[in-house]
Amino acid sequence: MEVEPVEPQSLKKLSFKSLKRALDLFSPIHGHLATPDAESKKIRTSHKVSVEYGGIKSTANQPPPRQISSATQDPGPSNTLALPGPGDSKDSQKGGPQNALVVGPTIPSTTPNDTGFQNKSTAVVSASGSSERNLSTSALMERMPSKWPRPVWHAPWKNYRVISGHLGWVRSVAVDPSNTWFCTGSADRTIKIWDLASGVLKLTLTGHIEQVRGLAVSNRHTYMFSAGDDKQVKCWDLEQNKVIRSYHGHLSGVYCLALHPTIDVLLTGGRDSVCRVWDIRSKMQIHALSGHDNTVCSVFTRPTDPQVVTGSHDTTIKMWDLRYGKTMSTLTNHKKSVRAMAQHPKEQAFASASADNIKKFTLPKGEFCHNMLSQQKTIINAMAVNEEGVMVTGGDNGSMWFWDWKSGHNFQQSQTIVQPGSLDSEAGIYACTYDLTGSRLITCEADKTIKMWKEDESATPETHPLNFRPPKDIRRF
Repeated sequence: MEVEPVEPQSLKKLSFKSLKRALDLFSPIHGHLATPDAESKKIRTSHKVSVEYGGIKSTANQPPPRQISSATQDPGPSNTLALPGPGDSKDSQKGGPQNALVVGPTIPSTTPNDTGFQNKSTAVVSASGSSERNLSTSALMERMPSKWPRPVWHAPWKNYRVISGHLGWVRSVAVDPSNTWFCTGSADRTIKIWDLASGVLKLTLTGHIEQVRGLAVSNRHTYMFSAGDDKQVKCWDLEQNKVIRSYHGHLSGVYCLALHPTIDVLLTGGRDSVCRVWDIRSKMQIHALSGHDNTVCSVFTRPTDPQVVTGSHDTTIKMWDLRYGKTMSTLTNHKKSVRAMAQHPKEQAFASASADNIKKFTLPKGEFCHNMLSQQKTIINAMAVNEEGVMVTGGDNGSMWFWDWKSGHNFQQSQTIVQPGSLDSEAGIYACTYDLTGSRLITCEADKTIKMWKEDESATPETHPLNFRPPKDIRRF
């Protein structure tokens, strides 16, 4: 008997054949779905429901949440958290209906399907109230804590003295290092020296032939420096009350002036787009820091690099290497003229103000931190910061805004009041500074007055609560 030769077949073909045999053998109705099993569908549905909504239990028929928590005290640790609802606090004191969410470990369920999930899920128990509101997803959303720093509470500032005596706009101010007097420069071409404690006029200095735009008092010598629209920079000896030096070189009006804190160097910036560095003693110009395309209207100095920082009408802020007279870096964050800058007395940081925004930068790199959280929407001519972190900005429309330095929160908005006989349009702040203690603020205004401000001693966090909302998105420009 001959055996039929088995034709050689590939492994692939054989495996397909065996697969087909298995399907024929085990599933004759292979193309059709199995008949639905009611019991398994019920188990599947209840499992889905407990996974999705296992955390929510309606407690309409249960006692209030306080009694629940006391009744179901386990020896283990409890992580129950009561969240007050939108109801009024007065209602809760009277024992009225409370809308509260109580978050805690789930109350064990008696149904067989929930046994595996008792320990893991979190119960959001709604104490009597609108069921539609409490069952909405907002009640289940996890609240992300804001990473924005919460502002420190500061007392509001109030005006306590108005000094009049100048015959023109008051354009500049500087406080004496001994904190006993301050000087103001005006459009009436005079510099007046006032007693800080009483506000009494001590002295009037004449010598400029145009308005005095910048003032600084040296803490190393008995000198005061002034700069004006007449292109002149003058050094006054306060022992003789007369000009002993003039620094010639500016081609147009001088708008800002600063003294170096550690070396005998004077910096002036003006309409000729140059910040000039002068040797105080020899009257020589050491550097002409050129690079801006428009008026240099604000300048401050530091003992370490960058030792000079200038702000200009060309919207840029430049940091300068004083040794070589070259630009170290240029900040182009602003879109409008940078008319005012203020260095923090303790932190390595400064703020700059323009009509678009007030921005905070770190030193020495000049990295942008953040914008202040509100916009003053006016031209800001002056700003100052004290050691407690209260920053003030003065606007061209007479608005004075007080800010918390750390968070950028605007905690007070005040409007200066023009002196009787002035037009309302003369409400404008041209310069401001704190005294050395940081407890008194001096502002120079367009109604020809000098106003002095201090914190309101009677204010408390209860009378003036902090109305702070952290920003949703941080603008990086």
